[in-house]
Amino acid sequence: MALLSTQTLVNLPIEKTWELYFGPTHVVHWNQASPEWHCPRAESDLRVGGRFAYRMEAKDGSFGFDFKGTFDQVNHPKRVTYTLDDGRKVAVNLSRTGASQTEIVVAFEPENHNPLEMQQGGWQAILDNFKAYAESR
Repeated sequence: MALLSTQTLVNLPIEKTWELYFGPTHVVHWNQASPEWHCPRAESDLRVGGRFAYRMEAKDGSFGFDFKGTFDQVNHPKRVTYTLDDGRKVAVNLSRTGASQTEIVVAFEPENHNPLEMQQGGWQAILDNFKAYAESR
């Protein structure tokens, strides 16, 4: 299966970017693809074999789901890979591009229910929300 990817450049050092991206107390503030959605709960045990669970819900209560998986690789502060509960693989790569800039590239296996463009757009919107949240801190 071909991977899709999204990327952004965050104007923060790599250590701070890592903390804001993977820390569950921060995830709840940026993990949504549109203003109609939110992430009311996030739990994470960031270690190889550790689990994460992010609750995604429409703000009007009409729909929600748990985004869950297991961490396969944790290479602080550069790379995390995980397997979603449906078996799809995701890789998050952080790279220092300057003293105070970090590039994030997220590569993921798409699911089979929604168009690829929709999935790419949703994951990119979440990453764009992360950038806005991180840079406002």
